This record gives sequence, C-alpha cells and structure tokens, in this order.
Amino acid sequence: MIEKVKIVTLGCEKNLVDSEIMSGLIDQRGYRLVEDREEATVIIVNTCGFIDAAKEESVNTILDLADLKQTANLKALIVSGCLTQRYKQALMEEMPEIDGIVGTGDFYNINEIVDEALKGKKPIQVGNPVFNYEEVLPRKLSTAKYTTYVKIAEGCDNNCTFCSIPIMRGSFRSRSIESVVAEVKHMAAQGVKEISLIAQDSTNYGTDLYGEYKLAELMDHVTKVDGIEWVRLHYAYPGFFTDELIEMIAANPKICKYVDMPLQHSEDAVLKRMRRPGRNRDIRELVAKIRARIPNVALRTSLIVGFPGETDEDFARLCEFVKEIKFDRLGVFTYSKEEDTPASRLPDQVPEEVKEWRANTLMEIQREVSNQSSGKYIGQVMDVLVERYDGRSDVYIGRSQYDAPEIDGEVYVANCPVGIGEMAKVRITHAYEYDLSGEGVL
Repeated sequence: MIEKVKIVTLGCEKNLVDSEIMSGLIDQRGYRLVEDREEATVIIVNTCGFIDAAKEESVNTILDLADLKQTANLKALIVSGCLTQRYKQALMEEMPEIDGIVGTGDFYNINEIVDEALKGKKPIQVGNPVFNYEEVLPRKLSTAKYTTYVKIAEGCDNNCTFCSIPIMRGSFRSRSIESVVAEVKHMAAQGVKEISLIAQDSTNYGTDLYGEYKLAELMDHVTKVDGIEWVRLHYAYPGFFTDELIEMIAANPKICKYVDMPLQHSEDAVLKRMRRPGRNRDIRELVAKIRARIPNVALRTSLIVGFPGETDEDFARLCEFVKEIKFDRLGVFTYSKEEDTPASRLPDQVPEEVKEWRANTLMEIQREVSNQSSGKYIGQVMDVLVERYDGRSDVYIGRSQYDAPEIDGEVYVANCPVGIGEMAKVRITHAYEYDLSGEGVL
C-alpha cells in the first residue's frame, strides 16, 4: 500500500519553503501527497514557535489532527519546524499523540522519519540548526504556479532581545549566488513570474560567504533569469540597507518598487532595549533616502507595541511617527514574552490589555494613512499580476508591484485583457482603504 501524506504548514513563508522541500522529497520517495486530511495515512505538521499565539495554534493543530487516528486513516503524526527545535523533549513527553519529531536543521531526512514512524519507532531528529539547503534538493510548489518564495539565507546573528529566531534557526547562513540563481531558473521553467526573496535578515546576505553585502548583486542576477518579471524583497533589516541596494531597486525595472523593512519601533529608548540598529534619526534618514531615490516606492514595516518599559510617552511618539512617515503598508504586533530571550527578563512588563489597546490604536491611525495615500494611484496605468476570477462580480483580481502575496492589498480589474497568471495593464479608477480597482487597457 502506498502511504498518503498530507503536510500542514503553519507560520511564515520561510516555513512554507521548508514544507515544499519536504513535499519534493516525499514525492521522490514514492509516497502520494494528498490535500484531504481525512484521506492521509501520514500527516506532517510544520510548526511555528515564534510567539505565544503561534505556539498555541501549533499545539491545537497537532491535537486536532491526532483525532484522525480514531476517525479517519491516520497512522503516523509527525511534527517538524520551530516548535520542535525548541521544545522537542516537552512535546514527546506531554503529547503521546506525536509519532515522530524533526527539527529545523534536519527536515531533509523527512523520508527516514516517516519510515521509522510508520514502524512505531517514535523517531526524534533535532540537531543544531546549521543545515542550509541548496538547489539540489527537490521542491514541490504549493503556491500558485506564477509566484513563489525563494529563501536566500537561514538563521540570524542580530540577537534582538525579543526574538527567539536564533534559538530555533541558528546563526546567519547565506546560500551562494549560484545556488539561488539555479533555484530561480528551476522555478521560472515551471512558469513562475514573481520571485519573493526571503530570509530572517535579507540585507545581511553574503557577509558570511563573501565578506561583504551582496544582496544588490544577487537581485541583479535573479532579474536576468528568463521568464522572471518581478523580484520582490522581504525582511530587509534596516541596519544593513546599503546605498548600492537602494540604487539597484531604483534602477532595475524587474525589481518591485516595494521594500519590506521591519523597524519594530521609533523611539530611541525602546530601540536600545530591543537591541535594534540605529535610532529615530537614523530611521528617518534611511526612509527619506529610500523615498528620494525610489520616488514611487511602497514602504512596508512592522512595529511592536507593549515592549517592556514602553511608556505612554513612547507610544504617543510612535503614533506621531506613523502619522508623519505615512508608511504605505504597516503591520502591528503586541510584544510576546518569549522564554530564554533577554527581553523576557526586563522589568516593567506592559499589561496585556494595554498592549491590545495600543495595537488597535496604531492600526486605526494606519487606516487613516492608507485611505489618504491610496488615492495617489488613481489615473495611473500599472502592471497587475492577475490571480483569480470572481464570477459574481465579473472581475479579475490581482496585485500590483506594490502589494505582496496574501499580506497586502489587491486590484480589481474590469474588462481584463489577459488570463490568470498573466500581467495586465490596468488604469486605476478607484481607491479604497487597502485595495484598488480599475479597467484593463489593451
């Protein structure tokens, strides 16, 4: 009997890439990948362990899927990812429903884990997270065929006081330029048009391998791959954002004029406690430089509210900062107290209800900013990557270069001149809080 395997992915895009590699390995092994959990005889849960809410979701998902041993065909439940890297012993001791565990640096052995779990051996493979995958590993895309993520590095050396990523993912490790380009060529051959480059810290790319910042050079190489039309940058650490990188984004027509640069806060005292690079003045100067050299850029950032010691005055100044800078895209997170991180031991922890109020307040401010800024696109003709059709309203829906997959806004296109997975020229006629709409242009 051929085993049927279902992979459930939780957490970030970096986890998604790992799951796609596991899918490729499982497919090579001869197991059958399935979407229906009721049909699966083996389920792999690729977990997130970044913050408390993610841990809770991971645990609840594992317990929910374990019920399928009684109600469906499930024979082996395997857990991988960040939660296992951090809590392998506790998971095996407290959740007997789990039949096997594999860490963030060992997932390339997934077939061995599956084989042993099916034999009832309860395998555990969680070593130091030092593995760095190369293009020789198979990968089976789970995203739409025209867009995907490519991981350019793993781990992180920045040691922000609130972050547990180095514990779960290890130190910073770049892939070679040749490895990344080879994978992009493989993706392009499958019809991928948009490549989103991801890492825990993208702008530090190359320093460990080449002794210098190489992200601009890497992006240039990726844009030269036949078939690739958009290259998008995520998780750009502000401390390593070079002038060369700014010029590459500005000058290269295939690079989306979109910068995802998590700042986490604006106030010097909070940034110092977070162990983040630079201070308020440095952030303002960098944002101004990016906008001056890339006038049509869409800037996305993420902010943390309720960090230990964040005062009412700190938060009020953060609100003014958001009003003044007018980020095109913004996400807000409440601080999560992560064990074994320096911030978890800081005094003046902020009450949960205060964190929630601050997050909601900041998002209300951003809604006003978004309402004001989206109107600038009215009258423009822009390229839109068409992603789906809505039969009820007879419109196609896609994204511009200013919107990342699944996290930003969309463009609703009437009289669309192309099909799904193609680029359409669209004249924008209306702007909403986060989305746009317009007419296809022949």
